[in-house]
Amino acid sequence: MSEAATRPTVEQVWDWLRAVPDPEIPVISVVDLGIVREVRWEDDALVVAVTPTYSGCPANGVIALAIEGALLERGMPRVRLERRLSPPWTTDWMSAQGREQLRQFGIAPPPEATIPLSPLDRFARKPAPVACPRCGSADTARISAFGSTPCKAQYRCQACLEPFDHFKCI
Repeated sequence: MSEAATRPTVEQVWDWLRAVPDPEIPVISVVDLGIVREVRWEDDALVVAVTPTYSGCPANGVIALAIEGALLERGMPRVRLERRLSPPWTTDWMSAQGREQLRQFGIAPPPEATIPLSPLDRFARKPAPVACPRCGSADTARISAFGSTPCKAQYRCQACLEPFDHFKCI
């Protein structure tokens, strides 16, 4: 876009990005997941900074293509993605709406806020109970540290007996 007057506002671009689903969990957008960190204009290029949930996430390339594709469909001729690794992504960056979307889909979301712990404290503390996203019971048991994707663990509710994924707190 050559004229600044015809280019969309940063707020409009954020709205467009709210429609880009995470490829592994399509009920949550990349914005609600908290991986889109910044949107800005640099001259005539639209720059989007993205922090992956973790550097080895197999969906990183697909996410980048989805963001670029969505913006190109909106007429953005010059899009540049910046991969931001610092500070590292945390589940604290997930929106409240994103957590609720996970719960409605049957995935137990991470707690609202995490308390930074030293590496030794992480092993000493007993994890908080994970509530079943279907019936709300806290009487649940972890079946496996790994769920349908590396960022989730598999649980079973002892009350309703349903299995479910829990989005790991990072």
